Amino acid sequence: MAADSTTIGVSIAVPEPYGRLLQERRAGFGDPAAYAIPTHITLLPPTEVAIAELPQFGLHLSRTAARSRSFVMRLDGTDTFRPLSPVVYVRVADGAAACAELQEAVRSGPVARELQFPYHPHVTVAHGIAEEAMDRAQAELSGFEAAWTAAGFALYEQGSDAVWRKLRDYPFGAEDRPVLPHQQIRAASRL
Repeated sequence: MAADSTTIGVSIAVPEPYGRLLQERRAGFGDPAAYAIPTHITLLPPTEVAIAELPQFGLHLSRTAARSRSFVMRLDGTDTFRPLSPVVYVRVADGAAACAELQEAVRSGPVARELQFPYHPHVTVAHGIAEEAMDRAQAELSGFEAAWTAAGFALYEQGSDAVWRKLRDYPFGAEDRPVLPHQQIRAASRL
């Protein structure tokens, strides 16, 4: 990655206590990325962007969130993308259509990105680990259920240590006010 670019992603966080529980279970299955990736439903997969594009993309995300409304998210049971992709996940039972609309809106802005696979909202609980561990993850979390109201999404950045960190929340129904000229110097460093 070039020095003037970074890797970002946009997602809906799985709230506590569910997020931590699924992260700990993922680690317990032997997935080395478990603690580097907050538990989430992806809207924009990892995408390399020029740092100079971040302010415009942040404005696009703010406008997308402002046009969006809260919706019910419900997770229920497990499934897998195997053999196509070495992933076991918790299914999105309610909220999938809203996630699909959001991801299209997020990807339609200044950071357009084609997907490697058709969009399928899910929560990864095992990725690229031994088949036996993937089978165990799928079986042990098959009865997992969680529900909450999704009230926004967040922008994340992957650090040089491969850990994903939240840069900013974008609540639904609220658009940021423009940055005042005297504030722009400080605020323009990233977003």
